Amino acid sequence: MTTTTGQRPRQGAAGWLRERSELGICALLVVLGVLVLSDAVRIPTDFAQRGPVGPKAVPILVGSLLLVVAVLLARDVLRGGRGEAEGGEDVDLSAPADWRTVLLLCGAFLANAALIGVVGFPISGAILFWGAAYALGSRNLVRDPLIAAGMSIVTFLVFNNLLGVPLPGGPLMEVF
Repeated sequence: MTTTTGQRPRQGAAGWLRERSELGICALLVVLGVLVLSDAVRIPTDFAQRGPVGPKAVPILVGSLLLVVAVLLARDVLRGGRGEAEGGEDVDLSAPADWRTVLLLCGAFLANAALIGVVGFPISGAILFWGAAYALGSRNLVRDPLIAAGMSIVTFLVFNNLLGVPLPGGPLMEVF
């Protein structure tokens, strides 16, 4: 809003901050960057160092980049830059949220978390993948469980055998 003289009326600090709400994201990025850097400094390197690049390198890089992005974004906002409002591509922004889908997805994730220690990843992952497909609208009762089982087994093999990240195998531990 401008006056007849072309000057903006005086606003309080709340109004100034409301117009520059992106500074809240800058503050969040600074907090995350400091947290990542402080955790990275405390990583012990004696047990995991294999060559010149140790386990601290990536977290220090990520934390530093978070701080750089926070500074650059704050500079842009203070110079008058504004984020463009989300218009949505093919989404009706006035439509209510689909809570049924959200709750079904949450149920699939919670079932995976509860079952992974009991039945192992291949079975709990299959339940997760099938539950997500069902929640998102797929209703093929033959194809979906087969694809979910295949994805779960492939994921288990990649993480457990190729990447060396041990996942609980459950009763199928001896099979793979």
